[in-house]
Amino acid sequence: MSKKIVLIPTYNERENIEAIIRAVFDQPYQFHVLIIDDNSPDGTASIVSKLQKEFPDLLYLLERSGKLGLGTAYITGFKWAIDKEYDYIFEMDADFSHNPEDLNKLYEACSVQHADMAIGSRYKSGVNVVNWPMGRVLMSYFASVYVRIITGMKIMDTTAGFKCYKREVLEAINLDAIKFKGYAFQIEMKFTAWKLGFDIMEVPIVFTDRKQGASKMSGGIFNEAVWGVIKMKAGSWFKKYPNKKKITTETL
Repeated sequence: MSKKIVLIPTYNERENIEAIIRAVFDQPYQFHVLIIDDNSPDGTASIVSKLQKEFPDLLYLLERSGKLGLGTAYITGFKWAIDKEYDYIFEMDADFSHNPEDLNKLYEACSVQHADMAIGSRYKSGVNVVNWPMGRVLMSYFASVYVRIITGMKIMDTTAGFKCYKREVLEAINLDAIKFKGYAFQIEMKFTAWKLGFDIMEVPIVFTDRKQGASKMSGGIFNEAVWGVIKMKAGSWFKKYPNKKKITTETL
């Protein structure tokens, strides 16, 4: 049986963390969960630690020294999952903006449809976002348009953070060379996988804004994406990307 693990970075998610963990474990496919907590002062990690007694060998916790950024949290989780030889490695938010039921669709995109990376896409079949103010919807949508123009990628939701990777994708990427820590991290990971020639599939999802806790989005994170994409594209002109596979971007 293939090993599947969902990586969930956390910072002050005590309102959501137990519910999201239980929701993942309720899915028809068996997913393991790794929480990467950045020393949340609200006690998120202690809740996870208690749940580990209920879910031994399914729930894991990495505690970091402080708030070190989304990108470094995922990199830490990727390395851990690769070392444990998981076959499918997922990214997901803790706040239910990503529906745990959609994990099954992402897994099937990779395991049945043979994608190397599956993206939970808000924009593949229209604009599927709930509870966001119109200004944020427009900012997010046109950010993806901007990234497509600059990079040449055909991915509709370039900033999406709900994804499934086959392990070989993460093994092929030099994780220590990923530069971005915030919003642009998601773009850089897709761009690198795309440049390496991996098959990328977008799976339409409905994104629902968090109901509990506070958003981690900030102007600085968005600015990193705007200017970082240009630097990333320019830097790619001087890098060699050994082509792993022929790219195909399609929809389930």
